[in-house]
Formats: sequence, structure tokens, C-alpha cells
Amino acid sequence: MLDRVILTNDDGIDAPGMAVLEEIAAQLAKEVWVVAPEKDQSGQSHAISLHHALRVHERGPRRFAVTGTPGDCAAMGLCHLMKDHPPQLMLSGVNRGVNLGIETVFSGTVGGAMTSMMLGVPAIALSQAFTDRRNVPWDTARTLGAATIQKLVETGWSKNACLNVNFPPIPASEVGPIALAKQGEGLIGGMNVETRTDPRGMTYHWLNFHRSDRPQSPGTDYSAMRAGRIVVTPLRYDRTDEDAYNDLALKLPKFED
Repeated sequence: MLDRVILTNDDGIDAPGMAVLEEIAAQLAKEVWVVAPEKDQSGQSHAISLHHALRVHERGPRRFAVTGTPGDCAAMGLCHLMKDHPPQLMLSGVNRGVNLGIETVFSGTVGGAMTSMMLGVPAIALSQAFTDRRNVPWDTARTLGAATIQKLVETGWSKNACLNVNFPPIPASEVGPIALAKQGEGLIGGMNVETRTDPRGMTYHWLNFHRSDRPQSPGTDYSAMRAGRIVVTPLRYDRTDEDAYNDLALKLPKFED
């Protein structure tokens, strides 16, 4: 059993997925610390707050709500609240909905985990897929979460990556074994801008993603999810596109030390 873990998310400290994650973490660590956003911070990616103050509200023993992003929470927890006794692991989630493909770029769940990785603490982002937004199958993550995390901790992984774990939207008894998969295309096909008028006659705009059932490359995360597997994808900060780099290297001079 681990000595201590830190939890965060992007749906907010009162989200049902956080309650699930606290149940999971209690099976893995002697001390569980929660440092999570006071309000929903979905879509904040790796953002940190540089232009306004952060406030921390204690919600109970080792439980703190932060007026900021998941990245702020990771920094506040690791660099302030737990500075003298750092955790051995960061768990971020359990997110309501998948974080697969290009969506990982926007995900605050993944952003919190990657901020922890940057600060030297291994991290796992966890998400629960659903088919009905009003009936998220939390019991799948609740039932399989601890064993999945334990297996990953025992296996180990590079300090330069965090792990992105997604549970499929089916009962735990029907879920296949863990599957390692690469990040794929995902379902985002663009963005929509909805323009509306408020009661004072002023125009405002609402952004949302346009999703479509796009073809997925073999061996990638969304294909593994469709196969009913627990999907594990290691993610890193280095976004260099090797194919594009090699192509441009034929036309542009490369920097050499």
C-alpha cells in the first residue's frame, strides 16, 4: 500500500467522479489528499492561473477546494499543501466521459495529471465512458479502478509520461483486460459556435465540439474502447511530429549543437 496519494479532477470537488476516485484511492493508500477545483473546470487543459489570485477552502481533513484549474490544483497540492511530505502518486478523475484521441489536448483531467508529472510526481488520469449522460456507469470504474491502478504502479512507467486510462461504458463483468493503445484520431470533427441573445438584448456565444464517428487507426485508443477494454495510453509533453520533422529536414537546415 502507498503512503499517500493526491487526487484532483476537472469536474469539480463535488462531482460524482471524485467520490468514486476517493473510494478507489482509499484501497491504495494510507493517506488520501484531495486538492480539486471548487467549480467545473472542464476543457482547461494544462492552464495555470498567472493573472489572478487563488483561494483554497478546506472541506475536511486533507480535502481542499481551489478557485482554479486542475493544473493550479496540482501545483497547490504538490508545491504548497504537501510540500514537506509529497505523495507517491497523483490520480486525476474520474472524469465523466472519455478522454481519447485529440480530446486529451483539451482535457483538464489529463492536464492535472501532466502538471503533476512535470512536478516530479507520477500521475494517472482516469475517465469513465458513457452512452447516456444521465446514467454514467460509475460502478465500472469503482469496481475495476483500484486493481487497474495497482497493476500499473507495479508495472511502472517512464517519469517523462503520465498514463491516460479510460474505462468502457459497459458493466464491469463484461470488461476485457487492460489494453495498451496509442492515441488515435478520436471523434472531434470541429467546433460549433452558437450565438444567442441574453435578456438585456446583448449577444453572446457558446462554444462546443462537433463530434462524428470518424474512422480510427488500428491499435489506437478509441478502437480499444469499442472493443470493451480498459485503455491505457502513455502521454508526454513532447509534441514533435517526427514525420513532419523528417520531411522538413529535407528542405530546411537542422539546428546542430
